Amino acid sequence: MRGAIRALALPLLLIAVPAGAAIVPAAPATTAAPTAEPAIADRQDAGADTRIAGRIRAIFGEIEALSDVEVAAREGVVTLSGTVRTAEDIDRAERIAGRVAGVATVENQITRDVSVGRNLSALGKVSKRFGDLVAMLPLIGLALAIALAIALIGYLIAGLHGLWRRLLPNVFLADLAASAIRFVFIVIGLVVALDMLGAGALMGAVLGGAGVIGIALGFAMRDTIENYVASLMLSLRQPFRANDHVRIDQMEGRVIRLTSRATVLMTLDGNHLRIPNSTVFKAVILNYTRNPQRRFDFDLGIDADDDADAGRGVGRDALAALPFVLAEPAPDAGVVEVGDSNIVLRFFGWIDQRETDWYKARSRAIAAVKAKLEAEGFALPEPIYRLRFDPRTMPLPPENGAETQGTDAPPAPVAPAQSAREDEPQDIAPDEEIARMVEAERAQEGDRDLLDPKRPVE
Repeated sequence: MRGAIRALALPLLLIAVPAGAAIVPAAPATTAAPTAEPAIADRQDAGADTRIAGRIRAIFGEIEALSDVEVAAREGVVTLSGTVRTAEDIDRAERIAGRVAGVATVENQITRDVSVGRNLSALGKVSKRFGDLVAMLPLIGLALAIALAIALIGYLIAGLHGLWRRLLPNVFLADLAASAIRFVFIVIGLVVALDMLGAGALMGAVLGGAGVIGIALGFAMRDTIENYVASLMLSLRQPFRANDHVRIDQMEGRVIRLTSRATVLMTLDGNHLRIPNSTVFKAVILNYTRNPQRRFDFDLGIDADDDADAGRGVGRDALAALPFVLAEPAPDAGVVEVGDSNIVLRFFGWIDQRETDWYKARSRAIAAVKAKLEAEGFALPEPIYRLRFDPRTMPLPPENGAETQGTDAPPAPVAPAQSAREDEPQDIAPDEEIARMVEAERAQEGDRDLLDPKRPVE
């Protein structure tokens, strides 16, 4: 039974399925070809050329620049002739004619009219615009008056110097705030005036261009801007006072003033030194005046055979006996190194800079310690070198009395004579000459000083 059913089903399947489909696989779908230009009809209705030419003439008649263009149509080919004022009008006429239905192609024979008489119409537009400008003069005057009034209000507010100096920490910031207020009010006045004249788009373009120019100037003047910002930060931080003795990196002197551009120092040899504030802001500043107590130190060498601890004690006693050396902190000494022919000792002492000059005190202390060490029998030798002319493998000849009989005995050490000036008063007072020069400079009229003694020092 099943065999009979299969025998009947096989012919039915062969009928239902095409012969080629069971053997050859279906071909893949092909991509659609790009859309071609509209085909030109093989025949044209009677009167089509007249309708096309009439339609194009009607469109050109509504456009002043194309009103003189002549249009002709034959078998769908449109021919344009005549003259126009600009080359843009030539292209415009061709584009309009090509968009009309039924046009097969456009023959553009339009030429530009460069005659003086035809282009005199532009003068009429200029005169019309001039008339419009004359008519707007009252509005322009009102807008200008409002802009000036707003700017005047800004100048009046910025002119309250006493108020800004009370509200802000220093003169530099007060002047900066006044300048910013004036600028803001001037911009507001311009915006209001242009808005009254209907030129808001022009103001946007101007502000956008100003922003681009500002960025370019910022890159070009980055050093100047950095120096200006450093001046602002230094005026807020107040890192030193006038007449302070400071060292800025490797530059040393007394502060004359801090200006909006530079820090002015009086060097210790009496010369003016102007340091850009950007350098001062990033530099390491050493202020010798902030702490009245200052330590001095110096090195002295004693003979290698001398007792180093005894030499330290003698030097400390000599420093403690000096009237300008402070008892607290107490003077001290230490061994720095053992050299080829001596032992180097370093001595320390403290002074009060308000009563004693540092350089003078150090000079007096070196002389006093040296004299005390020599009085106690300590030798301060110079470098000694021993020369050998024999081969290195042979020992030195022994020393005996016979070899030294004919030599002169070295002179005995002579105690140092008492200084004739030891009893005289020593000048250790601070040297105020540079300080007086700084005060004289500050008394003269010059750049505005940003150092404020009323504000705390950083």
